[in-house]
Amino acid sequence: MRLDFYLHLMQKIIPHLLSLWFLVVLMGNPPQGGDQQLKTYLALGDSYTIGESVEEEMRWPNQLARILNQSGLSIENPHIIAQTGWTTDELLVAVDSADLKNHYDYVSLLIGVNNQYRGRSVDSFVPEFTSLLERAIAISKNKTKGVFVLSIPDWGVMPFAQGRDRTKIAAEIAAYNAAIKAICERYEVAFFDITPISQEALGNATYVANDQLHPSAAMYSAWVDKVLPFFKTAQND
Repeated sequence: MRLDFYLHLMQKIIPHLLSLWFLVVLMGNPPQGGDQQLKTYLALGDSYTIGESVEEEMRWPNQLARILNQSGLSIENPHIIAQTGWTTDELLVAVDSADLKNHYDYVSLLIGVNNQYRGRSVDSFVPEFTSLLERAIAISKNKTKGVFVLSIPDWGVMPFAQGRDRTKIAAEIAAYNAAIKAICERYEVAFFDITPISQEALGNATYVANDQLHPSAAMYSAWVDKVLPFFKTAQND
C-alpha cells in the first residue's frame, strides 16, 4: 500500500517538476536570436534614393538592406524620405515635417543633383546640405558613426543629356561633390564617391534605366558594393 501511495505521488509531482525545470532552462537560455533587435535605417534623398524607374526592391537602399540581412546583420526595410526632383531645401522641409521622434541605427544622405540641374550655386547649397547632415547626425543613434553620405551622380553621361554640355555638367557636379566631401570631413562622416560608377553608364547601357536618365538596378547594385565597408566599420566601432 505504501509503495502504491509513493508511485501515485510521484506521478503527480514529476510533470510539475519537469515544467519547472523547462522554465528555468528557458529563462537562463533564451532562444537564439530572441534578444537580437532589428537595426533601423533611414534613407534621405531624391530620385536616386527613391529609385525612379526601378522596382521598389531594386532601389539601392532596399538592395543594401537585403544584402546586409543575407550577410548576418539583421536590419529592417529602409524608411525612405525622398522624392524625384527634390532639392536640399525641399528635403529639409520634408524631414522637418516628418517629425522623426525615433532614432535610427543608420542614416544615409544623397542630395544635390536637382540644385545643380536648376542652376543653383554651390554657395547656396552648402548651408542647406550642412543643415541636412546635422539633422541626420541628430537622428542617428550613433551620431556621426551611424551616418554615411553618397556623392552626386553625373547625369550628364546619360542618353537624356544628349546635346547638352556634358563637360559643364560634370564640372558643376564635381564642384558640388567637393563641397559635400569637405563638409563630411569636417563632421567626420563617411563619404562614398559613387560618381565614377555613374560615369560608367556612358559606355554601359546596362547601367541606364528605361527613362534614359536614371540609374538601373545594376548601377544601384554597384553603389551598394561601394558602401558595404561602412557597415563592417560601424559594427567594429
